[in-house]
Amino acid sequence: MAGNLIARSVHDLTAAAWFGGSLMGAIGLNGAAAAAKDPAERTRLSSLGWGRWAPVQAGAFAAHILAGVAIIAENKERMASQHGVNRLTVYKTAVTVLGAAATLYAGILGKKVDELAEAGAEGATEPRADAPAALQSAQKQLKVLQWSIPAFAGTVIVLGAKHGEMQRPANVYKGLLRKQS
Repeated sequence: MAGNLIARSVHDLTAAAWFGGSLMGAIGLNGAAAAAKDPAERTRLSSLGWGRWAPVQAGAFAAHILAGVAIIAENKERMASQHGVNRLTVYKTAVTVLGAAATLYAGILGKKVDELAEAGAEGATEPRADAPAALQSAQKQLKVLQWSIPAFAGTVIVLGAKHGEMQRPANVYKGLLRKQS
């Protein structure tokens, strides 16, 4: 039981780090970088900040996955016998994988933006009209991803809360009865 509490706590905290870090980056870091006077500094400063966050986020993802595996292992019987638990686990896993892929792709695009930083920009995700096509494309994609990633992370948190609700004794009982019907 203590292992389950630790794994659940790590799982929840790492999802919160993903959500909070990505939202703070989109609003705080990218917003502040856009205020730099030199257009070349706007993307460079944003890239520096995201570069510092990337190892923390990678560690959080690794811990999130390990904790998730531990939770699934401990709850395999409940997943097999309680209606809805397995399906919710599949949905949550799919959202996590899609969100992780979006986050990884954002990192790849961020590297491209950093490489082209000298061209200058209106902001971290707002290209200048005269910017190279590769920079404009990467920034436009990042503009969408900076809001999509917190949405993925927030969905993972909400689905985790739903998992928690499914563990309440009354809900376990109802789920077991429904599964047997």
